Amino acid sequence: MPNSPVWDIAIIGAGIVGCACAAAAAAAGLRTAVIESQTPGGGTTAAGMGHIVVMDDSPAQFALTRYSQLLWQEWAPELPQGVEYSRCGTLWLARDETELRLAVAKQQAYRSQGVPAEMLDAGALAAAEPKLRPGLAGAMLAAEDAVLYPPAAAKFFLDRARAQGACLIQGECAALAEGGIKLRDGRRVAAGEIVLAAGAQSTGFMPGLPIAPRKGHLLITDRYPGWLHHQVVELGYLRSAHSLAEDSVACNLQPRLSGQILIGSSRQYGATSAAVEPGMLARMLQRAMDYMPELAQLSSIRAWTGFRAATPDKLPLIGAAEGHPHVWLATGHEGLGITTAPATAALLLAQMTGTPAAIPAAPYLPDRQPETGEAHA
Repeated sequence: MPNSPVWDIAIIGAGIVGCACAAAAAAAGLRTAVIESQTPGGGTTAAGMGHIVVMDDSPAQFALTRYSQLLWQEWAPELPQGVEYSRCGTLWLARDETELRLAVAKQQAYRSQGVPAEMLDAGALAAAEPKLRPGLAGAMLAAEDAVLYPPAAAKFFLDRARAQGACLIQGECAALAEGGIKLRDGRRVAAGEIVLAAGAQSTGFMPGLPIAPRKGHLLITDRYPGWLHHQVVELGYLRSAHSLAEDSVACNLQPRLSGQILIGSSRQYGATSAAVEPGMLARMLQRAMDYMPELAQLSSIRAWTGFRAATPDKLPLIGAAEGHPHVWLATGHEGLGITTAPATAALLLAQMTGTPAAIPAAPYLPDRQPETGEAHA
């Protein structure tokens, strides 16, 4: 494109990860462009639950999610009301004594790393969430977990980036090109460095990436203020999230500041249609009602699906793309893109500028050799 500006960084994708990367780059004084063909934050970001949660499937996952949660806490005072940030906490539910022992082990692991966590016995759990079915053994409360409205959070980051000189370029990326990006309409965006933050669509630009789309269903209810107080997740969610072969469902309920309740979750590999599947949706809702039977009395207003960008070891790809000079990756976050967007941006910028990072970057580098075996629950 004649006389086009040369950007220091051009980011493909204006989901929450791409927008967070743009905000970090622009704040560092880098000339930043974000390329998006749709509404910023309107793709996979809009399809997500919006939880900001510490997860402990691996030490690397724990480190990334906790670091990012702390960054979100720093951002919290500046978040607009529309982001609906709420530190409601997560209750990890134990059905029986076996799961209660798992919850205790989880609590001890969190506390050993300085993350507040406490155990609730059956009586305290019933008091905290009266709509839960009787007979649950207890729960672990992660009090610093939060929820928010993802599209508004993505817009917040993009607005901050634009206020510091970043540019949003509306257009569909066709291919990576030498010295920049070629758009579908023939335009070229010249940039010194390219950041690929296109989620499950990243393989369209780099087919060899170890990323697979994983379909998920969600449903949201009408407004019922005070009906649910915490994010409520069954401990079996870990098995659901980590199964690489089977379709799965798990109870994952989230209160919104609007009074609505977001109900999840499901995971499917190999599904290509974005259509809501009645059978999978029914399985997911039945699982949720197994824990909160009175959900059956509530009115729902919408169900939808999205495709998470999943990697074999359940860790994102953050860093230089192997074999592609001047191309960087910020993708493969699966169900934790909302949680880890700020940390991803910080780690990527540290690598690009050669500055120290708050946590080691090695576990997330794209050239790592991930293990593909099943994770334990």
